Amino acid sequence: MAAVATKSFWSAPDPDDPLSIALQPPPDESVEDRQARIRQQEDAARVSKEIDEEIALSKKAFERRKKAIKILLLGQAESGKSTTLKNFQLAFSPAHFQKERAAWKTIIQLNLIRNVKRLLEVLQEEYESSLQNSSASSIAKGKGVAGRSPSSPGVRFSTSPLTDNHRKIRMRLSALLPIEHELMSKLIPGGGTDTPGQPRDVCVRAGSGWKGILTALGTNTSTVSVQPVPQMPVKSAMKGSTNRPATGDTRNKDNPSAVLAACKDDITTLWEDQVVRAVLKRHNVRLQDMPGFFLNDAARVASLQYEPSDDDIVRARVRTLGVEEHHFTMESGALPGTEWYIYDVGGSRSCRQHWIPYFDDVQAIIFLAPLAFNLVLEEDPKVNRLEDSITLWREVCTNTLLAKTTLILFLNKMDILQATLASGLRVTKYVPSYGDQPNDVPSVVKYFRDKFRGYHKRLSPKARPFYWHETSVIDTRSTAAILVGVREGILRAHLQSVNVI
Repeated sequence: MAAVATKSFWSAPDPDDPLSIALQPPPDESVEDRQARIRQQEDAARVSKEIDEEIALSKKAFERRKKAIKILLLGQAESGKSTTLKNFQLAFSPAHFQKERAAWKTIIQLNLIRNVKRLLEVLQEEYESSLQNSSASSIAKGKGVAGRSPSSPGVRFSTSPLTDNHRKIRMRLSALLPIEHELMSKLIPGGGTDTPGQPRDVCVRAGSGWKGILTALGTNTSTVSVQPVPQMPVKSAMKGSTNRPATGDTRNKDNPSAVLAACKDDITTLWEDQVVRAVLKRHNVRLQDMPGFFLNDAARVASLQYEPSDDDIVRARVRTLGVEEHHFTMESGALPGTEWYIYDVGGSRSCRQHWIPYFDDVQAIIFLAPLAFNLVLEEDPKVNRLEDSITLWREVCTNTLLAKTTLILFLNKMDILQATLASGLRVTKYVPSYGDQPNDVPSVVKYFRDKFRGYHKRLSPKARPFYWHETSVIDTRSTAAILVGVREGILRAHLQSVNVI
């Protein structure tokens, strides 16, 4: 349109072109009106050029995206999808991985705080249950109501092995809880507090720019407020416990690193205490099985000089609410410079309805199936986790949209399977069809691998190869070796699909 307007100004109107006649300037146009009209024409030409340039850029981006490799990570919640993504980035795009290190430091600190929070909750449950048991025992013995002795009205007796020193350490460690609340409020406004039935994971919303938020928090120590906790001098009855400066005495109490450093000795003392370990066992709580477990590394993570290692970042736990697209360029290996898009979708039941739109344009699906035969879904305790994974696998294999898609199965969390079998748990108790087969790792893996393979062969719309790997994706070294083979296979299939080879 701008070009036509320019023609109408410099050229005589075409009598056969009504638009040309309509665009002619009025015969009595003033100099000011003429200048204004020319400016409008120039602005219109500039806008038109910008639109053309944007269209050209969008077209190039679309063509580039068509040539990119797209992978979908599928599996139930806590199956290891995000950890697999981090392994991809670490192995093939280390510069991209390095840029996010500051954000992951805060996530790891949050993971440790959540570990401590759960530990404190169990100790509180132990104390309260012991008071209830004491009350019941006192009533049975005729000592009065609610565990009060007639000679000592108002006094309740605890049967717990926890001492006053345990409780005082628990009170000091409560200084960490406001930090967790504030950080979670920054990540998900209004979502900083756990609610019944909700996951205890650190959660972020897809597309919220949470890594940028955490990186900014790392350089701005005024964003998190913490109330000082008064110091309680105690002569410790616990080995290794010492008097420490109160959290409020730190020079920079708003810095999570500083507060963790002030609490470091209390965290390690409480976690290593044998009485505390016995309480956890009695309550059937295995904190070491929690995603994002860092209590064994508390002395290192809670240090002021702490910088996360690659292994720390891979082990860090954060749950993404929604679908996140990760775009990076392959920096090493075959075809460096190849662009990759990896989609990390939520695995909980409420998120699975959002998977379908991503089925139409992916070269490969990495399906993660943890061999957690003794666990149930968080959102539905009646459903066994492994049975749910098999059901999902059947649906993926059957889907006609995925007929040409390479399916790669990761039988994940082999380390947990080994520990579970070593503890004496028998598979047949949770999976009756397993029968009396040997209760060892090779036999269990073969049984479930054959199940997945059988469904893949019977339900695939057309014949395709079956790829599978035994993985423990928190082990960066072994996973890197597996991912090299996965990457080569995906590249080969992609090149064949575009007729390059």
